[in-house]
Amino acid sequence: MRIVFMGTPDYALPSLCALLGSEHEVAGVFTQPDKPSGRGNHVNQPPVKKKALEAGIPVYQPRRIRVDGLEALRELKPDLCVTAAFGQILSREVLSVPRIGTVNVHASLLPEFRGACPIQWSLIRGRTETGVTTMMTDEGIDTGDILLQRKLPIEDGDNAGTLTEKLAQMGAELLMETLRLLSEGKCPRQKQDESRMSYEPKIDKAMARIDFSLSAEEIRNRMRAFDPWPGAYCEIGGQTYKLWSAHAAAEQSGQEPGTVLCADGKRGLLIAAGQGILHVDEIQAPGGKRMACADYLRGHQLPAMKADGE
Repeated sequence: MRIVFMGTPDYALPSLCALLGSEHEVAGVFTQPDKPSGRGNHVNQPPVKKKALEAGIPVYQPRRIRVDGLEALRELKPDLCVTAAFGQILSREVLSVPRIGTVNVHASLLPEFRGACPIQWSLIRGRTETGVTTMMTDEGIDTGDILLQRKLPIEDGDNAGTLTEKLAQMGAELLMETLRLLSEGKCPRQKQDESRMSYEPKIDKAMARIDFSLSAEEIRNRMRAFDPWPGAYCEIGGQTYKLWSAHAAAEQSGQEPGTVLCADGKRGLLIAAGQGILHVDEIQAPGGKRMACADYLRGHQLPAMKADGE
């Protein structure tokens, strides 16, 4: 098949690489425009763009594909489009271009966790299982018919970074199976059960501010979801610290949520939560590096006062 690929971040790379190594022809790649990032505000290319250029594939970066990318897509005459975390909603005009349709590789077990950040929300909601869905894209947001699904256990040590890597590879494998079945005319297709639908918003930095009125387990789940970006944070003694990983204890402190119960190199950093106690395992001080909390506290002192998350 002649395929146009649409994707942007690291999650999309394994799917693109699988297509490039297959019998299918990748006629072009659409990705989001380059954008500045980091302290130096340097302009960075999306990972998908870098890979496509390495492979000699034409790259298109429309700000809105339905406005300034439609004609280029038509000229490519794809049999099929494949999307994986592209970052733009496809209009009816865009969806009508490929002869067969558009297959999306979505990182959840649809219809649960529709939207742009399904991996993070599966962690925030405390799920122990997630997976990948290939679906036929329609005009809604992740509302199209399900083709194939594959499940993946969420391990206790997983965060958004590790889970993205696992699901990205699984997604690539499921995509190739989906394309094989489509080519053979044997791919199943099933409507989504709207009664089980959930839709979650995009993650932003403000969401990563820790609310210590939540239970210790809920805070820990959010820390996992915001690792590696944007990093869960709070203020202690007027300075902003990122708390990268932790474990939750069920015992009650009797103190107001956010109270720093202990901060030393032996016992570590313990903070009272709405329910239970948060034992912080990794911390990052302002201008510093991410490091084990016990190591940091052997050389630094934290004020025994309230950690202000909200």
